[in-house]
Amino acid sequence: MAAAQEQRSDGADEMDGAQGVADTGPPPFRAAVDALRGARLRPQIEIDPTPPPKRLAPYAYALEAAVVEGDEDLADGRLVLLHDPAGHDAWKGTFRLVTLVRAELEPEMAADPLLPEVCWSWLTGALGARGLACGEPSGTVTRAGSHYFGGLAERPPASQIEIRASWTPRESVGGVPDTGAHLVAWCDLLCQIAGLPPVAAADGSVVSLPQRRGPRPT
Repeated sequence: MAAAQEQRSDGADEMDGAQGVADTGPPPFRAAVDALRGARLRPQIEIDPTPPPKRLAPYAYALEAAVVEGDEDLADGRLVLLHDPAGHDAWKGTFRLVTLVRAELEPEMAADPLLPEVCWSWLTGALGARGLACGEPSGTVTRAGSHYFGGLAERPPASQIEIRASWTPRESVGGVPDTGAHLVAWCDLLCQIAGLPPVAAADGSVVSLPQRRGPRPT
């Protein structure tokens, strides 16, 4: 992936399929995609366009991202923008954002019985901290554990968390949501689940998110 060092979120080698759909869709969709491409992200975020799903909506655009420090990937995920100009009853709007976020967890966090609720609060908190309104939110939080045997027995047990969610971003005048701000909030979630500290917003204030239930080991 191409690192986004406080720069625009589009990659230099954008995939032809995603490019074509984004450039030939209706004006509100093109404007929403342009806002995604223009978002300014934290330097730890590496992001690239990826082929979007083809059957969820007439128009779609997708990004994949990872939180990277040194040579270590701390969290990764995918964000998909869907658009149906005719509107969608379940969305209650013409746009929908769909996401998948994954990360490995420290053992003490994985054992927390309230972990699913905490992880969901990270998502809603990331959106709220950026002042973003959304409708019809839904999703799942899945906790999984791996134990290794035989030739892999020397590996310590590992735990993973996965957040799958979707929400309808509020559309502004002209019918275009502020997808750039939603992408920044989503990257806040990625960094939160990776254990990175909050970042200052554009106005100099600190974006405060619900806290992790244990410090990341140094």
